Amino acid sequence: MALTPTAREPAARRALAFMAVALALVVAHTGPRRRRFARMVALARLARQLGRRPVDEGTALSMVRAVDAVGRLVPLRVACLERTTAAVTALAACGWRAHWCHGVAPDPVRLHAWMETDTGARVGEPPDVREYTRTLRIGREPRSQAWTVHS
Repeated sequence: MALTPTAREPAARRALAFMAVALALVVAHTGPRRRRFARMVALARLARQLGRRPVDEGTALSMVRAVDAVGRLVPLRVACLERTTAAVTALAACGWRAHWCHGVAPDPVRLHAWMETDTGARVGEPPDVREYTRTLRIGREPRSQAWTVHS
């Protein structure tokens, strides 16, 4: 992933992003390595329970950009898993609800985590993320993608 310049987010949002990134990194690096993914999923589930109002795409993108800006300053890995968990957590701290997702892409097999709004829009992701099939979504399915039963 290449570092690209982004718009500067408000100081309050960057401060919140800093705390969320710190929390995500503490959760990721505390405990056995083999349980890291489970701990991050648990943090995303907790954040999902705290968020009440559906987040709009602009607010979600702004938070992802703030998390990205903080992630560039941290001397630890802040890739998709940490990035999206921190963004969902920061939004939840403001009362916003976003969905944390994880998926897989074939040939070569790749794993990826991303954040979605209630409508299913993938936030702050390049177009090639459509190659990933969602295997986990914390929160309800968007109406357009939910299973329907015809009688």
